[in-house]
Amino acid sequence: MAITQTWTTSFKQQILLGEHDLSTDTLKIALYSGAATLGKETTTYSSENEVTGAGYLAGGIALTGVTVEVGNGIAYVSFDDPTWAGASFTTRGALIYNSSKDNKSMFVLDFGMNQTAVAETFRLALPADNPTFALIKLS
Repeated sequence: MAITQTWTTSFKQQILLGEHDLSTDTLKIALYSGAATLGKETTTYSSENEVTGAGYLAGGIALTGVTVEVGNGIAYVSFDDPTWAGASFTTRGALIYNSSKDNKSMFVLDFGMNQTAVAETFRLALPADNPTFALIKLS
């Protein structure tokens, strides 16, 4: 089992085919345990090895504040840090996916180690939304 941080291959192809409209589609983020296998070949959201526990519902949550920006000749996606209130769970990684498009995968995040919340708000602090550090960017 492994989680590898990457754009999914299917998302790269779907972007070129115009299948996603990141300014209007609903993007979601689901959390996974270290037993999950997620990487470039992940094509859709799956509940297999998804986190369970207080404050978390299967399928994750919708990302908010989603915008497509351009800076320094690089297009990138910006969104607010997701949070789960009253969280009691352990997670190792996440999948960003498009729930408006048959739950098609977009990006896999690897946290590098387990992250645990115990009866608290779990906030996933994502990299800065700018041309240099954004998770999803085209240069």
